[in-house]
Amino acid sequence: ISSSEMSGVEEAFRKFATYGDTSASGSDMTGKNFSKLCKECGVADGKAVTGTDVDIVFNKVKTKGARTITFAQFQQAMKELCGTRFKGKAPEEALQAVYGLIEGKEPGNVGATRATTAGAVERLTDTSKYTGSHKERFDESGKGKGLAGRQEPADGSGYVGAYKGAGTYDKTH
Repeated sequence: ISSSEMSGVEEAFRKFATYGDTSASGSDMTGKNFSKLCKECGVADGKAVTGTDVDIVFNKVKTKGARTITFAQFQQAMKELCGTRFKGKAPEEALQAVYGLIEGKEPGNVGATRATTAGAVERLTDTSKYTGSHKERFDESGKGKGLAGRQEPADGSGYVGAYKGAGTYDKTH
């Protein structure tokens, strides 16, 4: 294995080792990140190599009682997985193929949460479809009226709101 190829793989190892852990040094990788690397780089394809296989190999190569693997142990793990992933190839060729998959890869945010722009949101925020008292909170252009749209200002006349005879007291007495 050429040194330039190894540095690409080692760089990918470091990127995945520090993924999701700001305090990680990049020299050790957790099982979770090892699994992520295998899945995202296509080492674990779900057919020949499954997530379970990846976990088994991880536990096989790590030091007893440890929770992480070093780059040397990572290389050992790849030797174990490459035979399963590329059946029929010579061990050395299979290892090259696996390293080819990993080289230069970075952890992606596969299932990262994105804001939905589904039709329901559009429908619920369309002010032209509002009815009742909600309708009064927006002007024709759909812009909110602010405080004026939410409260009825007090008139201070002393009469109950919507009283028909408001302002007639002085005329009758």
